[in-house]
Amino acid sequence: MAHAEAVTGSHSNKQFYVVWAALLVLTAIEVWLAYNQFFTPIHMLEILLALSIVKAGLIIAYFMHLKYEYGPMKIVLMSALVACLVLMFTFFPDALRILELGTSTR
Repeated sequence: MAHAEAVTGSHSNKQFYVVWAALLVLTAIEVWLAYNQFFTPIHMLEILLALSIVKAGLIIAYFMHLKYEYGPMKIVLMSALVACLVLMFTFFPDALRILELGTSTR
């Protein structure tokens, strides 16, 4: 219980409101970019993915309290994240075959 009190005492509600406002701003930027389409689809996807990663990092760090977590637990969680990303990028090329479905000439 002492650890939980020490953790919750180390931040204020103001910090959560600032993070929440940052998330709102990032979401507004994503929506604005999606409607105005200044970039090619590939560049748009890259930008939106980068903004989503930043948002996910903020959510994980502050709202899921990973920022205040025990050091080795951070390593375990981040290694699991890296493993998931490696698996995703391993199988992404296989997903590209959908672009060729139905286009073969017989």
